[in-house]
Amino acid sequence: MRQSERASTGPGARLDRREFLKAGAAAAAIAVSGSALIHAGEAWGLEVRTLQPATVRTLILMARDIYPHDRLADKYYAIAIKPWDIKAAQDAATRTMLEDGVATLDGFAKARHRQPYVDVAWEADRVVLLRHIQDGAFFETVRSGLIVSLYNQHEIWPLFGYEGESAAKGGYIHRGFNDLEWL
Repeated sequence: MRQSERASTGPGARLDRREFLKAGAAAAAIAVSGSALIHAGEAWGLEVRTLQPATVRTLILMARDIYPHDRLADKYYAIAIKPWDIKAAQDAATRTMLEDGVATLDGFAKARHRQPYVDVAWEADRVVLLRHIQDGAFFETVRSGLIVSLYNQHEIWPLFGYEGESAAKGGYIHRGFNDLEWL
């Protein structure tokens, strides 16, 4: 076995190539590897520069629980969370708010389920945990930011049946707006 293929152990361990391939399409979770998040099942990765990778992993699941869409892959939620990592690099208060907010959420999860938020299996149980923090600045900041960062991704628009802006296509008037067959 080459040095680059050996698995290391312990916190912050790197995910070696064999472990990554073993996980393959059967993996449904996001793995933390050094400063990156890897989803083997969907074949994507996200480099994290400022926030803790475990924090970003929690934020991705939190985003899915706040705006649940079964037809959206986790990568779209990861893309929606990425701006928070960039903002945290520019603003220490943002970094602290996000790290502390996730720690608080994990604290509620551990008190109720004896495990961190990302390990709570049922969405309904995680939503109950989110209700504990829904009135706080952390939750509201993440929730309101997701409205733009999630739904402004052009790649997901077709999944919702949205064709995009209409002005460049001559407006809606001759593209179904005046179709009253449903009446």
